[in-house]
Amino acid sequence: MTVDLPVRHYELDDYKSDEKPTWCPGCGDFGVLNAVYRAMRTRNFAPHEVVAVSGIGCSSRIPYFISTYGFHSVHGRATPVATGVHVARPDLKTLVFSGDGDAFAIGAGHVVHAMRRNLDLTYVIMDNAIYGLTKGQTSPTSGIGFHTATTPSGNPEQALNPLALAITCGATFVARGFSAEPAKLADLILEGLDHKGFSFIDVYSPCPTFNKVNTFKTYKDEVDWLPSDYDASNAANALAHATSEDKRYLGVFLRREAPTYAEQVHKAHTGTEADRAKVLGGMFKRYS
Repeated sequence: MTVDLPVRHYELDDYKSDEKPTWCPGCGDFGVLNAVYRAMRTRNFAPHEVVAVSGIGCSSRIPYFISTYGFHSVHGRATPVATGVHVARPDLKTLVFSGDGDAFAIGAGHVVHAMRRNLDLTYVIMDNAIYGLTKGQTSPTSGIGFHTATTPSGNPEQALNPLALAITCGATFVARGFSAEPAKLADLILEGLDHKGFSFIDVYSPCPTFNKVNTFKTYKDEVDWLPSDYDASNAANALAHATSEDKRYLGVFLRREAPTYAEQVHKAHTGTEADRAKVLGGMFKRYS
């Protein structure tokens, strides 16, 4: 005889830890945290079914504020730690959090390889175009001419384009949201969690303390959601919209199917000799 136990329905408060967010008043990261709570409640995830992994930075404090498993790693190492978590516990939903400095400066090498391997991770970057935790230095996504303590005469470097990087390095789900629209951002996070493969979500998350250029008002004036007839299966189309100089588009830029890293490894270990030769041969052909 089997007994059907009642399904527990979780509320937003069930995902909130006892730690109160320590971000500056008005920080965009509050909107991202709100979106994460919304996404988990919408799918009714049990807190023990989710793990939040982060690096270092203002954004990387987020595991403290979520009542799930969490790992606050070292600077730039969120993706390798999340890789280990996912390989050991593929049953968990693994959310990875970074800022633009953590992801695209010290952590850039790790992020690139996580994308090309198509690891089944959902990677959320709180992009404020500045180093907030260390008091306002130029970051990889700061624009040319940007004045900070490290660039008093103006930033001489071209800003890195996170979406273009993700599209060309192999991420199979690429999206961008805005922390001022947490409901729509929650939908993007859910789509990323549902996607099988590396889900990359860059989020405009303004820093009101140190970045007076990329503000909520600036983004509200400049952003626009991708049109309803947009084709997210076309990588060339995704790249064109990601690099558009006319608009800062929001939404899902790219969504495609490809074998995940775990599937490729499993196939190589459990298939026939012919299967293994085909996988290894394809790898050598790709890089020759």
